[in-house]
Amino acid sequence: MSNAHLAVNQISKTFYDNGQAIPALAEINFSAGAGEFITLIGPSGCGKSTLFNIIVGLMEPDTGEICLNGQVLRQRTGMFGYMPQRDLLLPWRSVLNNVILGPELAGEDLKAARQEAASLLPLFGLEGFGEAYPATLSGGMRQRAALLRTFLTHREVMLFDEPFGALDALTRRDLQAWLLDIWRQFNKTILFITHDVEEALFLSDRVLVMSPRPGRIALDLIVDLPRPRRPNILVEPHFIELKAQLLSTLGA
Repeated sequence: MSNAHLAVNQISKTFYDNGQAIPALAEINFSAGAGEFITLIGPSGCGKSTLFNIIVGLMEPDTGEICLNGQVLRQRTGMFGYMPQRDLLLPWRSVLNNVILGPELAGEDLKAARQEAASLLPLFGLEGFGEAYPATLSGGMRQRAALLRTFLTHREVMLFDEPFGALDALTRRDLQAWLLDIWRQFNKTILFITHDVEEALFLSDRVLVMSPRPGRIALDLIVDLPRPRRPNILVEPHFIELKAQLLSTLGA
């Protein structure tokens, strides 16, 4: 079971363009409990991806700190699993060699990493595709490969930035249900970004709604829907009530 507890404390960030200040984030505060699934949603440009970049150490905040299990993280690079919006699979490497990139860069035993990855291919819907190249894969399969690569970092906290945003509706629904099964099996702490209100509610324990720039947490909504979640939950009255609350906060 994941024992990771993440705390985001007073994170603010301002960018400058030709001397003009562009506030991106303003005093972001929230925490994620061990094994919790939290989704961030908000208008374009509200700073969701900037916040993720700060959490994983690709960017430094102006103020605030990121804590993991009660410890302030000064050096955050490599501490989290992170999947950006694009799958970023290397076209010259097979699926198997793409998904072991994390262990390879970390200097781990490649033979063991390859064996582990091969054993997980069926679970990730990639059985028989270990030697295939990204150009031969569907969009959904590319995302599964990128997700497997993220899981193989063996980090307790994982961040996913709109991983299903470019997929068609049917593939997206399939991958949402599949991701919940994977999450339940591995019990990781997950932060997830989406623009889709239904996706946020279907996946999450909590949904954080961010305000327009500079991004603040406008609503921290507990999603008190039973698990396991199945597609028919989208038409149940309480789901519709929660969706209306999110849309109201978003001003939609």
